[in-house]
Amino acid sequence: MSLSKRYAISLVSLVSLVALASPFNSARGQASEVAKRFVGTWRLVSMVNAKGEKDPLRGANPRGLIMYDAYGNMAAQIMPDRERPKFEVNKATPEEAQAALLGYIAYFGTYSVDPVAKTVIHHREGNINPGAMGDFVRRYEFVGDDKLILRPLENDNQLTWERIK
Repeated sequence: MSLSKRYAISLVSLVSLVALASPFNSARGQASEVAKRFVGTWRLVSMVNAKGEKDPLRGANPRGLIMYDAYGNMAAQIMPDRERPKFEVNKATPEEAQAALLGYIAYFGTYSVDPVAKTVIHHREGNINPGAMGDFVRRYEFVGDDKLILRPLENDNQLTWERIK
């Protein structure tokens, strides 16, 4: 087989694998329709526990964004609602660096949706906390077209997000 034919076959195989890996593959039917609802950028509205109490580590009004794209990529950041120390880039003391990062959540990776279990899985590839890699599984609920509620399986917290238009 010629080199160009092998290259063409490899390219077709790669494109097929990427299409199958996407949560938006039409062969996945229902999963595809549900997964499409996630696509966009969402602003954090609230972060509370089962009793409706605010997270003390993140303050009364933490700010955050979560983004899902049509290719199965995602990223999330949540910044605590408190004064964070200011310092020059790469010149923080250990105490300043710790205070700046305490309560800050930031990670990115890919995601997949299970419409039967009503969960979205964040497959983390990078994280501000290098010791906390792996998947985050979240129960999801859509309220209309513009509100998304995520609930971690490991606790009773509820994060409410609003679609940014």
